[in-house]
Amino acid sequence: MSKTWYPEITYEKCVKCGLCIKKCKHGVYDKSKAPTPVVVFPAGCIQGCHGCGNLCPMGAIHYKGDKTGWVPPTNKKRCFSHLKPGKQKS
Repeated sequence: MSKTWYPEITYEKCVKCGLCIKKCKHGVYDKSKAPTPVVVFPAGCIQGCHGCGNLCPMGAIHYKGDKTGWVPPTNKKRCFSHLKPGKQKS
């Protein structure tokens, strides 16, 4: 667990797909606010983990304290791939 490493959300980029909340098993995000990612327990984040950031289709997650040179990927197709056919947002 880390007090100096945690996700920061760029809400202007976030499409509220909820993938980050589903990925994190450490209580970093407030599940009651899903699908909007709200960081409520930053100390729960694991130092060096980019799990939620690697899933973010819009590259809206960066990490406070990250000095690894990691760059958020963007994969807009991934955003709605978890929805069933016919249920995709337009």
